[in-house]
Amino acid sequence: MKRFLSAVLAGMMALSLMAGCSSGGDETTNEPADTGDTTTTESTSEGLFPAVPKEELKVGVIHITDPAEGTGYTYTHDLGIQGMQKELGLDDSQIIRKNNVSDTDATAIRTALEECVEEGCQVIFATSWGYMDYVEEIAEEYPDVLFAHGTGNKSNGSNFINYFGKINQARYLSGIAAGMKTESNMIGYVAAQNNENGEVTSGIDAFAMGVESVNPDAKVYVKVTGAWFDPEGEGQAAKALIDMGCDVIAQHCDTANPATEAENAGVYAVGYNSDMAEKAPGATLTSVMWDWSVFYTKAVEDVINGTWTGENYFGSMQDGLVQLAPCSDLCAEGTAEKIQEVKDQILSGEWDIFDGKTEYEDNQGQTHTLKAEEYGTCNWYYKNVEVA
Repeated sequence: MKRFLSAVLAGMMALSLMAGCSSGGDETTNEPADTGDTTTTESTSEGLFPAVPKEELKVGVIHITDPAEGTGYTYTHDLGIQGMQKELGLDDSQIIRKNNVSDTDATAIRTALEECVEEGCQVIFATSWGYMDYVEEIAEEYPDVLFAHGTGNKSNGSNFINYFGKINQARYLSGIAAGMKTESNMIGYVAAQNNENGEVTSGIDAFAMGVESVNPDAKVYVKVTGAWFDPEGEGQAAKALIDMGCDVIAQHCDTANPATEAENAGVYAVGYNSDMAEKAPGATLTSVMWDWSVFYTKAVEDVINGTWTGENYFGSMQDGLVQLAPCSDLCAEGTAEKIQEVKDQILSGEWDIFDGKTEYEDNQGQTHTLKAEEYGTCNWYYKNVEVA
């Protein structure tokens, strides 16, 4: 029945879908549904889909944890949804949240996505890397519904896009703070995934390059948890790195546990997602942060205005998606000034990390170039990185 209704709706809308290609994805061509007649409805403006009146709009969001956790990945995404809702004047009833949807549970993922469709969502945001393949499948089944997947490398150029940004800009800047603060020249990094995951690996490399720019004697030691959300494992990894002698702990994982473990041990931390100074004020030097409202507002406006183009989104510090929390008083003298100097170069376009031209040496003696938007292809660690 769901597929029948979807086909009917698709036919009524007579979508004129365009071919597209994502960064690292497969090229897919989408043809309009065959309704048996030649009547068509033109898309509004430059978009592929008709505009949706704001009062009729419903927005679905799939979260890996509960935003009520108060820090970390899901919390930050939900702040973005709230910012979009406020900016566009949507009612609470127009936001459909599906929380605590494990990205390793295929049944739970499909159920959450299908429930959003059944509840009338015209656009659905899936925030975790592990949702990607299932969103791809559902988008094909429901061609009249718009889907956006956070991170990843798949899209179809029409009703399924991915969104991410140059988080490596802020990672590099945070590495400056860590490199200037460490006394042991041992900096720990709690990573959700190993070097097979380009999102995590490119972030580690950018951080390590920032460290090296101010402290060529320092090394970055990576401890992998193997899961995007593992509160216990994240804390244990931080403890192990501290026991090794690391006196600054950075992270690419979902909770504030690495930062709180750093505070408990009397060492320092670089947070991720939100400002970890709220959870670990006695340890946090700065935090690499997202303002997801920048993307969510744009995407939902496109749905309302009929200007959804099917193009992927890759934001940056320039548009406000990527941010760095202010340096705390715990930072070494001169840190804020050094970070501002490099940040100004990034914002002006004078310099940027991963420009596709600069060659970087990995910890095996090989050289690589990398484009920021092709972060998913990064499977090498920079020369001052070691796996603990």
